[in-house]
Amino acid sequence: MHPRAMDAQPASTFFAGFEDRFFEGPAGPVFCRIGGDGPPLVLLHGYPQTSAMWHHVAADLARDYQVICPDLRGYGRSVKPQTTPDHAPYSKRAMASDILAVMDALGHDAFLIGSHDRGSRVAHRLAADHPDRVIGLSTLDIAPTREMYRDGTSAFAHTYWHWYWLTLPHPFPETMIAADPAFFWLSKCGAGSAGLRPFVQQALDEYLTAFGDMGAIHGACEDYRAAATIDIAHDDNDTAMLEMPLLALWGRDGAIEAHFDCLALWRERATDVRGWSLPGGHYLAEECPDDVIAAWRPFFAEVWDAKR
Repeated sequence: MHPRAMDAQPASTFFAGFEDRFFEGPAGPVFCRIGGDGPPLVLLHGYPQTSAMWHHVAADLARDYQVICPDLRGYGRSVKPQTTPDHAPYSKRAMASDILAVMDALGHDAFLIGSHDRGSRVAHRLAADHPDRVIGLSTLDIAPTREMYRDGTSAFAHTYWHWYWLTLPHPFPETMIAADPAFFWLSKCGAGSAGLRPFVQQALDEYLTAFGDMGAIHGACEDYRAAATIDIAHDDNDTAMLEMPLLALWGRDGAIEAHFDCLALWRERATDVRGWSLPGGHYLAEECPDDVIAAWRPFFAEVWDAKR
């Protein structure tokens, strides 16, 4: 274990009652943690993490929902396909197709989504492409990709340097990260307002193990390369606004609060937007999980009941 990770404390429970399953997606296996019974609720993680980030939130929500926590394509235990010059295998459209394959296999025609960071970008594309499938979604600490690139200032670029650095051509960032993946992960994720305090030992062990794989390092870079190119092209081709309810939450101490008007940007993409800041930085589901749960429970109950 890297010295900076030695002080992480173990969680008393970690996905107790959840089942580990693999599903066949369009490009290969998709790993999921699944627990609970009730309306289907998909939780999509961010960079550079895995489904482990939902350990506290998922345990609570599984009392009333069937909670499905996939590892996104390119991350964790899910498939890491070969890329193409246009980065299409790592477009959010392609990543969303894995989630649809999982939900089809589980027999869910429609579902709710809670999401963080890159997972929120997958959720946005899934909802835009398949509005009949997504009943409602909530995002944690992002604004829409196209608008963030459009409105990002020099101050934002210094804070979110990885948005630009990870898009450099292969193999430049991959080679540098691979020299010491744990150092990179801990330095990147520990740079926020909460440092490394949000991460419990079980999750941190999983993150560092998963990110030590060269396929995951490359897949994550491709995720960002796609975001700056093909994903924006897909966004530009959207002709309709999202009409399902969207709850945007962001950290009071994070970059979204400092550099963007989160609700205004989401209202360029969706007709029913509500939201507010939470007392934390970027990793809200681990920094302030009870605040996320308190916001999500009434929102998901409202939108699910309205569709019944």
